[in-house]
Amino acid sequence: MAVFDLARLITAAADTIAAHAEELTALDQAIGDGDHGLNMKRGFEAVRAEAEAFSAKPVPEALKAIGTKLVMTVGGASGPLFGTLFLALGKEISAEPDHASLTAAFGKAIEAVAARGKSQVGQKTMLDVLQPVHDALAGGKTAAETADIADRAADATIPMKALRGRASFLGDRSIGHMDAGGRSVALLVRAIGEALEGQP
Repeated sequence: MAVFDLARLITAAADTIAAHAEELTALDQAIGDGDHGLNMKRGFEAVRAEAEAFSAKPVPEALKAIGTKLVMTVGGASGPLFGTLFLALGKEISAEPDHASLTAAFGKAIEAVAARGKSQVGQKTMLDVLQPVHDALAGGKTAAETADIADRAADATIPMKALRGRASFLGDRSIGHMDAGGRSVALLVRAIGEALEGQP
C-alpha cells in the first residue's frame, strides 16, 4: 500500500462520479437542492485535470491538495464535507501508509467530517456510509467486501429520517429516499477499491 498509482485512483473516482452524475442529481432532487451530481462531477473533473501534479506530491500533501480542490470546486454543502474528508485524511496519514495507519487516519477524517457537518451516524448523511466502511477496513475486509458493505449502508439510508442538511427540512417526507452523499461515498469506495485491486 506504500506505493500506489494516485493518478489511476483519481481517474477511477472521476469516471464513476461522471457516470453516475445523473443518478446522484435525481437522488438529491428528491430531498435536497438537486445539484449534488453536477457539483460532484465538477469537483472530481477539476481534480482529474491536476492528477499528474497531485501524483507528484507525497501522499499526505496530495490528499490535502485534493481536499482543497474539492472545497473550491464542488460547492454546495458537499464541497466542504468531501473536502474535509480528504484534507483530514492528508493531515493524519503517513507518507508510506500501511493498512493500520490508513484505517486510523480514515477514522480521524470521519471525525472531522462529523464535526464540520455537526452531524453523527444515524442522521441520514454520508457518515452513515463512511463509518461502516471504516469498520470494514478495521475488520480486515477485502476491497470487494468493503464496497458491498458501503452499498448496503447507502441502501440503509432510505428508511431513515433526515436530521441534518436540507433534507431535514422535509421531516418525515425525507423517509424513503437514499442519501445522495452516502451514495457518492459508496460509489467512490467501490471505484477506488477496484482500482487498487487492479494494480500490479
